[in-house]
Amino acid sequence: MSTKKPSGGPKPNPRNTISLKTAKKWAKEWRDDEASYNKYFECRAFNIPKKDLIEVLQEDNVASIRAYIGVEKLKVEGEKVFIEKLMIVGVDKNGKDMLTLSSEDEDVLDPIGGSIYDFTDPCPDNCDNSSPLNG
Repeated sequence: MSTKKPSGGPKPNPRNTISLKTAKKWAKEWRDDEASYNKYFECRAFNIPKKDLIEVLQEDNVASIRAYIGVEKLKVEGEKVFIEKLMIVGVDKNGKDMLTLSSEDEDVLDPIGGSIYDFTDPCPDNCDNSSPLNG
């Protein structure tokens, strides 16, 4: 049973999905009380391309979407770099995330059980500086 609709819009692009393990790591980093991330950075918004949002809505039985906040922590030239993430999943009519875990590994999704999408650009840097919401 496929979770993707066969036609009527853009086909889901696997480049816009991330693993459950990565999503859990990013979300934990965002929520971690010990993390110093939120003391120094201020994420104002996320830009979500229309085409990408349509991808998650094309999954079968999606009634809505849910967005989780996370942060990817990288080292670039020996310095910590943080990239804010908005991870999006399809939600069914009962309000449940449409994610099915692999029977072999709790950090892996079953390929036919929904996806976690990462296709957002955080503000800053991708901002509308003239927006009254960006003040």
